[in-house]
Amino acid sequence: MKTCEIIFWISLFIVFYTYIGYGMLLYVLVRLKECFRKTVIPPLPEDSRLPELTLFIAAYNEEDVIDDKMRNCLALDYPADKLHILWVTDGSNDRTNERLSRWPQATVLHQPQRQGKTAALNRGIHFVTTPIVVFTDANTHLNREALRKIVHAFANPETGCVAGEKRIAVQAKDNAASGGEGLYWKYESALKKLDSRLYSAVGAAGELFAIRRDLFEEMPADTLLDDFILSLRIVMRGYTIAYCADAYAVENGSADMREEEKRKVRIAAGGLQSVRRLRALLNPFRYGVFSFQYISHRVLRWSLTPVLLFLLLPLNAILIFTTDRHLLYAVIWLLQTLFYLMASLGYYLSTKHIKNKILFVPYYFLFMNINVIRGFNYLRKRRGQTGGAWEKARRA
Repeated sequence: MKTCEIIFWISLFIVFYTYIGYGMLLYVLVRLKECFRKTVIPPLPEDSRLPELTLFIAAYNEEDVIDDKMRNCLALDYPADKLHILWVTDGSNDRTNERLSRWPQATVLHQPQRQGKTAALNRGIHFVTTPIVVFTDANTHLNREALRKIVHAFANPETGCVAGEKRIAVQAKDNAASGGEGLYWKYESALKKLDSRLYSAVGAAGELFAIRRDLFEEMPADTLLDDFILSLRIVMRGYTIAYCADAYAVENGSADMREEEKRKVRIAAGGLQSVRRLRALLNPFRYGVFSFQYISHRVLRWSLTPVLLFLLLPLNAILIFTTDRHLLYAVIWLLQTLFYLMASLGYYLSTKHIKNKILFVPYYFLFMNINVIRGFNYLRKRRGQTGGAWEKARRA
């Protein structure tokens, strides 16, 4: 059973490293780096020197949020003559375009065919003439200073992309989805901030991120995580992704766990697709520190770690009866079992709409990892449905 023990301890180490250990190591590396190299932050440029930028919003049937989004855009602290607002509403068949027609400040691109968000980005970018493009979602609100903070981050010529922070709106009564998602994004934000301070953030979230216009690369139409693929392709060209916590987008958490499940499965499938398409980033001899960050922060979460997590419990049970260290393995097994019981109770409470964040955390953690496993199946089915188109995109 020596082999079984080795597999168990390696698996336990990888799971711990992926979710906790990497953050601890990252903190130490950042502190060491900043002991020897201080970052000089240039002052915020005056209005006359601010670049023109385009606020790019790809929307499909968003009639309920159009007016709120436009009011939010126009309330942003940025010179009106330098702010362009572009909506791409391809395929929308509700009152989205009618509502947008009431806002003369918005430029609207529309075609009847719905080809997906990635296709909308690929099409809309040809109408952007400003040096900076800020992507955001229709259902998010940006803080007033967001655009100035993003432009400030581009003062570094090595910065090709700026990732804003995603925040979940506080609800009067959080459910498991919104409560767990909010805690998850707080932890993610802390990791992204440390990643950026070490070298580069590892990807951007579509709720709010910006790029230099001339760095945009068209993506295959079947791309699931367009924001992630786009931002990491910029890193592959020698630029970095700056994380700007002072520029943030606020959105409501998922209404319930079923809605959150659909979203997480798709994200997990997109993560697996991204690992395949960005496989060159796995080469540390070419991408150095960023390869270490990418593998630690993203690749493990989207591939190996969820599988190992669910192998731990059965492996642990086997080791209780097949090794001399019965007590050690029994204690570890009991701790794992307790965690699963807490997650199960968190699930039960979520079905009763009872708020308990202590139990929602293990539930949401296991929920995310289960959906990574489901992502494998989602991607397999999608591959079968797209057939030759998938193969063409895979080779791209």
